[in-house]
Amino acid sequence: MLPTAYRIDRVQKTLRWFEEDIPLLNMRVKDLSAERQRSARQFAAALISQTRAELDRLLGEQPEAGAECSEVPCEPAD
Repeated sequence: MLPTAYRIDRVQKTLRWFEEDIPLLNMRVKDLSAERQRSARQFAAALISQTRAELDRLLGEQPEAGAECSEVPCEPAD
């Protein structure tokens, strides 16, 4: 299993991606019907909400300092 600090880092990064993508999402859906725009925005909002909940859960189960290796493993290049 991956260290908790690493998982927290990945979820935080994912959350930032989702939040930063909202203006781009608005541009992508502007030509759709109002109903489809609303559906896309609701889906994005639900995804962000679930990601925040996952982050809160991980932060809640984070061990006390020193109990787990605090070093985050390297990520492969994208």
